[in-house]
Amino acid sequence: MGGLLGFFLSLVAITSLLPMYTVCGTTRSYEFNIELQNVTRLCHTKSMVTVNGKYPGPRIVAREGDRLLIKVTNHVSSNITIHWHGIRQLRSGWADGPAYITQCPIQTGQSYVYNYTVIGQRGTLFWHAHISWLRASVYGPLIILPKLNVPYPFTKPYKEVPIIFGEWFNTDPEAIISQATQTGGGPNVSDAYTFNGLPGPLYKCSAKDTFKLKVKTGKTYLFRLINAALNDELFFSIANHTLTVVEADAIYVKPFKTETLILSPGQTTNVLLKTKSKFPGANFLMSARPYVTGQGTFDNSTVAGILEYESPVPMKNLPLFTPTLPSLNDTSFVSKFSNRLRSLANSKFPANVPQKINKHLFFTVGLGTTPCAQNRTCQGPNGNRFAASINNVSFVQPSVALLQSHFFNKSKGVYSPYFPVNPLHWFNYTGTPPNNTFVSNGTKLMVLPFNTSVELVMQDTSILGAESHPLHLHGFNFFVVGQGFGNYDPKKDPKNFNLVDPIERNTVGVPSGGWVAIRFLADNPGVWFMHCHLEVHTGWGLKMAWLVLDGELPNQKLLPPPSDLPKC
Repeated sequence: MGGLLGFFLSLVAITSLLPMYTVCGTTRSYEFNIELQNVTRLCHTKSMVTVNGKYPGPRIVAREGDRLLIKVTNHVSSNITIHWHGIRQLRSGWADGPAYITQCPIQTGQSYVYNYTVIGQRGTLFWHAHISWLRASVYGPLIILPKLNVPYPFTKPYKEVPIIFGEWFNTDPEAIISQATQTGGGPNVSDAYTFNGLPGPLYKCSAKDTFKLKVKTGKTYLFRLINAALNDELFFSIANHTLTVVEADAIYVKPFKTETLILSPGQTTNVLLKTKSKFPGANFLMSARPYVTGQGTFDNSTVAGILEYESPVPMKNLPLFTPTLPSLNDTSFVSKFSNRLRSLANSKFPANVPQKINKHLFFTVGLGTTPCAQNRTCQGPNGNRFAASINNVSFVQPSVALLQSHFFNKSKGVYSPYFPVNPLHWFNYTGTPPNNTFVSNGTKLMVLPFNTSVELVMQDTSILGAESHPLHLHGFNFFVVGQGFGNYDPKKDPKNFNLVDPIERNTVGVPSGGWVAIRFLADNPGVWFMHCHLEVHTGWGLKMAWLVLDGELPNQKLLPPPSDLPKC
């Protein structure tokens, strides 16, 4: 009997060490300490804001159905918030993270627990700071595994490898954006791109900081690719290897093979790499460099990592193969690649595309200007300041959080509920731009009743030059039902919409000199940010927010705020 009791007690001791189980999954707790850390790259050492002293930050791993409790404590002088990019946050908008949208920032010496459950999602996402330019160094992978014993709908990989793209600045990015805000001009560009925080051998004083991946022959690897760069869309390729795309933005896709990918900031892509069956006697560069459509300056450099095969015997001085990436402005490649992405749309993973639309919206997105302060000359176009807008409304960030203002019925003087459903003035959006490039300013929200079926067409404009804009919607995935070049034609273009198996994602590129059409169901009450994921454009005002009202039923209402929600 004693032996049985001892066994039972030891079993209790073991199970008490395991994570606490809830009905649907496990509760996983993480601690994020926001702290300064000295980091050296390209022979430049600087003190930068990090999570737990790591650059990039720690990996969050959970399963579909798990609850996450992530305590963020701020030990630096800057305010901070963290966004869990791509997480739906069903009824838990208080945990979404964009500063002054769903919460006031976490101030120095304060902490906040982000508390949310991963519902109906699995795949590669990421987390990042969502205030000013702090996400330059505050970011990391967020990996959602399928439920226990649920397989991937593709070959089980031998190994999984997250590769997160970033940008390195030799100087403090906060100083860069601060200076640009004062002058009204374009901000200085980054000094390097990085894979997992490492710029690689193509930069001066950087060979030792190279991401190297050792692989075995005849194995299948899953690469979880994440573009966490601040301001650049990036092409990616591995020399002499073909990749199979199996997922985008944590949504499984119909697999297809490609040698090159394009990822916008905010996008993720999972690819399978089948290694060569015999030792190739060579090493292979994996490289990324920018896709550029705008008129401004940009970081024209290439990050490289090295794919090495395990050798039966030690070998030195192996040849090194380099991939061929598309030209910097290859919009044709980007368009073709985007069109290849299709949802699985099967019984296990259906594509629930809204078929009957309640609300048709048309938003122009693009750059513009705003006047310089009196008796001053700014460094933007024609002595003005750079600006950006949606439907010519450049978003003014409030000084209190929008979600709290809505929840406590204190919206007066904070925001207007009348965001325009289409541009107030029609013009030839992709033709000769109008003489007046000034934007209007305001904090305006688009209000949607619960369960509204929305079709939104986003049209790029040629004001200050046509440019690709990766738009990210918080709180929802959406279906990309159509895209094209030139001006959207509401009579002809909808006839070609894909309503059967369109890609479902959270970030989509509005094509340079073109348009994209998305559909989504507004089934998540709260205030949800939508913005360009090029940080420079977000700062200029290319952003807005949606207010989705509560539904009738208790499970269709926003939950009340947590007691530790930060105050402004």
